[in-house]
Parts: sequence; structure tokens; C-alpha cells
Amino acid sequence: MQLFTACGKDIDFFEDFRRRYRHAFDLYFVQVPENLRTIAMTESMAKKIVSFDIMTVHGLLQTERYARELFVDGQIEAREDIEKFVQARMERQTIMRRPNRPECLFYVHELALQTRLGDAQLMEDQYLRLLFNTHIIRVVPANIRSAAFQSKCTLYEFPKAAPVVFTETNMGQLFAQDSAAVERGKRLFERLEAVALDEEQSRSKLAEYVSGLREDSHDPRTDLA
Repeated sequence: MQLFTACGKDIDFFEDFRRRYRHAFDLYFVQVPENLRTIAMTESMAKKIVSFDIMTVHGLLQTERYARELFVDGQIEAREDIEKFVQARMERQTIMRRPNRPECLFYVHELALQTRLGDAQLMEDQYLRLLFNTHIIRVVPANIRSAAFQSKCTLYEFPKAAPVVFTETNMGQLFAQDSAAVERGKRLFERLEAVALDEEQSRSKLAEYVSGLREDSHDPRTDLA
């Protein structure tokens, strides 16, 4: 209050600040999945993002059609809200085009590549998006079953703040600053680093999925629509 008063701020400013940052120092913070502001702010402030997804491509790498199909196919969000969520996800991706963008590494389990959404063109576009970003992608092979039993996880590191691990379900989003939780996240990524394909191998694996789609499209017995 003394600081805000010295800066000429009134009680309304203080109350708004307190509401906005009341959970800033909680070791564990849970919020509803519809709240998109916190995750966008976390990504924009991070200097490094390391993520693992099992069944879907990470939101920062999704094409617009892929993101929309995820919401539509999930049949959980109200249809009138889907476009709002899709556009919010696309806006989050602007950090990937910043000159000072965070250092990123995305571990994608092969199960996510095998999960077909929409038509063949949608999946080809998504595979190509990943293929053009293989410098920040590592594919975890399907035969690494132990990785498939892990929860999706993201580790954020910041220039002047403690790291945070993040996970989410359809029911909520969890941010953890607790040192034990962060250490568990780091151990997960150490394990993934040991079993994931390297950059060149990941590129080859993604190219296989693109080729597989194109071969299927020439099979008259296959309905890709």
C-alpha cells in the first residue's frame, strides 16, 4: 500500500492488483480450464518451455483447423465458445514469432501422431507444421509405452523467477512452483531425452506420416473424407 500510494495509485488500483495476483505466491494453483489468461501470460514471460504431450499436439504448434477439430470432437465446450477458444490459441502462438521468443522443446508421443482428426488434409497440414519445426520437436516412439502412462506436462523457466510445472485435464489446470513438483517434471524430461528420437530421426518419422497419408489417398478402398 505504501508503494502504491507513493506511486499515486488509489485503493481501486490496489484492490484490482490484489485480485489479479492473489495466487502469485501459492506453491500449487488450480484454475478452471476456460481461464486462458494465466497460461498465455506464463508462456509470454518464459525464457524456456519444455513440454510433453501424449494424445495431442501442443497448443503452440497446432494449426487452426486441428485446434478447432479438437474442441468440436471433444463435445465438451459450448459450440458458441469454440471460435473464441481457437482464436485465443492462435494468439498464444505469436510468441513463437517474436525476436526474443523463448527457447522451446516439444516432446510429442507417437500416439498423438496416430490419432486422426478430421480429414486427411487437416492431418497433412498438421504433420507439415511439425515437420517444418523439427528443430524444436522430438518424437517419442510408440513402443516407449512407459511414457504413454505419464501425464502431459510443461516446464516453464523464467529469467528472474522460480520455474513452474504445468499440467491440465478437462476439469482444470494446475500450476506448481513447489520444488518437489518441479524436480519430478525435470526427471520426466530427462527420461524423455534418453528415449526420444533425435532431430533427424524425428524429421524422418514425421515424413513417414505425411507419406502414409498421401499413399492412403490413392487407395480407392480408403475413404479419407
